[in-house]
Amino acid sequence: MYAVIKTGGKQYRVAVGDVLRVESLTAETGSTVELDDVLMVAEGADIRTGSDVADGTTVSASVLGHGRGDKIRVYKFRRRKNYRRTQGHRQNFTELEITAIGGKDA
Repeated sequence: MYAVIKTGGKQYRVAVGDVLRVESLTAETGSTVELDDVLMVAEGADIRTGSDVADGTTVSASVLGHGRGDKIRVYKFRRRKNYRRTQGHRQNFTELEITAIGGKDA
């Protein structure tokens, strides 16, 4: 069984036991979060989407921790104009472990 959820402006295909990094959530480490923006649920050949999923289906996940991703360098320049700019960025994330889909535990 798997589901497609939407969080932080991105979509993820998840199954029970998966560990994934999503955009930073305001939840404490060790707590449980309910992801209620479920787009699709599939179990074998049975696939439910749209309004079939929208009424009450949730995905439960436990928060494993928070962190920051690897640094990326943004470098801009214009040739022959003596224009150079360097900027770094590290994105915050929350690490989740999926514990249940639609009420079905691991």
